[in-house]
Amino acid sequence: MSKHMKRLTTPTIIPVPRKGIVWIAKASPGAHPIQRSVPIVVLLRDMLKICDTSREARRIIGQRKILIDGKPARDYKIPVGLMDVISIPETKEYFRLLIDNKGKFQTTRISPDEAKWKLSRIEDKTTLKKGKTQLNLHDGRNIILDKDQYSTGTVLKIQLPSQKILGSFDVKPGNKAYLVGGGHIGQVCEIEKHEMTRSPKPNQVSFKEGFSTIQTYVFVIGDKTPSLSIPEAVSS
Repeated sequence: MSKHMKRLTTPTIIPVPRKGIVWIAKASPGAHPIQRSVPIVVLLRDMLKICDTSREARRIIGQRKILIDGKPARDYKIPVGLMDVISIPETKEYFRLLIDNKGKFQTTRISPDEAKWKLSRIEDKTTLKKGKTQLNLHDGRNIILDKDQYSTGTVLKIQLPSQKILGSFDVKPGNKAYLVGGGHIGQVCEIEKHEMTRSPKPNQVSFKEGFSTIQTYVFVIGDKTPSLSIPEAVSS
């Protein structure tokens, strides 16, 4: 596998120009797949614009001044993905990575209190010895519990960086959902119905806004109101 990437082949989710410069940093293997992540060096230089060159960004990262989900970033190619929290304690700036209605990553400025937690969706579960359950989350995290108490698709509110579970949001009527794929990507909608299919077809979720989508695209973010900051450019 190549260690390099041309801008023309950059994943479309990364909001950078495709022309003018030939090369761009390629994300290292990590918590998020390459098609759904952005290298931290690109995020600092091209999205947050806190530096002008890759060399400056690498120097900042090397000094451990950038935190991802509460932990210092060490690799300048480390992938950053959906719902990750980027903290810059020296300048007291905090951001969350979301997807806008054009399917592009967007950094959203958040408060210091909101930077202390993040939302992670349960992708699947594994049964371990002695009846314990391992939750496999969308951002590569694994949380082991003494008993199985959450369903696949449930979104957990976890403390950073301890991974302590602070709460959970299920795919059920009345809850607020943030769409991370499909024709309505980036929108925040209210769940009306959750249909479980007994076939290889994916489960369907219908919304009060008058449309439906597959459960894979549904990221629940709150009970009655969104629990996190959603900018107008994302939710409109």
